[in-house]
Amino acid sequence: MKLSRFAALSSSLLLGAVLTLTGASQAQANEAAALDYVALGDSYSSGLGAGSYGNSGACKRSSVAYPQLWANANSPSSFAFTACSGARTGDVTGSQLGPLNSGTDLVSITVGGNDAGFADVMTTCVLSSEATCVARVNQARAYVDTTLPGQLDSVYNAISAKAPSAQVVVIGYPRFYQLNGTCVVGMTETERAAINGAANHINALLAKRAADHGYRYADVTGPFTGHEICSPASWLHSVSWPIDESYHPTAQGQSGGYLPAFSSAV
Repeated sequence: MKLSRFAALSSSLLLGAVLTLTGASQAQANEAAALDYVALGDSYSSGLGAGSYGNSGACKRSSVAYPQLWANANSPSSFAFTACSGARTGDVTGSQLGPLNSGTDLVSITVGGNDAGFADVMTTCVLSSEATCVARVNQARAYVDTTLPGQLDSVYNAISAKAPSAQVVVIGYPRFYQLNGTCVVGMTETERAAINGAANHINALLAKRAADHGYRYADVTGPFTGHEICSPASWLHSVSWPIDESYHPTAQGQSGGYLPAFSSAV
């Protein structure tokens, strides 16, 4: 009996010490659990290409998209997933901001690619000549320089107006191609390099505008390096069926690329 009481006392003291030592970690866990999280944006946030869209209709919100994966892992007190495939900046401000309020703690967003003509660029480059492809890419880059900054400002200002205390994480886009990779047909290396350059160009703008608004920027190019199209282990669809999933992350791209980038920025 004495041994049992000593063992119980020792266990109690050990538990107390552990709780004391881990108090900060427990507080951090409680703080994370108390977050109110809203996920905004386009198809790269909705999870188009990852499958498992449930009843989300044309928005193609995947249960394995990074916002849902993060929510599953962190159990925020509330989670609103309004990102929608095909969304442009005006769609975000027009139909996605409803869940935002003064109590919102965390917001994630990918947007801007559709405004710059992402789908048309890729269609042009797949179906047209190298010269036509490069010209269309350059047209998109010019749009990023001249028009997209103001559109991003409108979205970011609207987010801040509705959720002034929220931490906002702006997430970029991956480079699509591993140059000099495994692809032996399709686009030329010049076309692939031009498309990669355009991704770098829009990401640079997203990073700058995020910083200008006091937001955090999450870069996905690092996690996707070695997993681009034309790599042995691609996390991106090339031309695929359904056709709208082309050039979007697979489920592994969401879990291995977007989720770590977002998590590291939160």
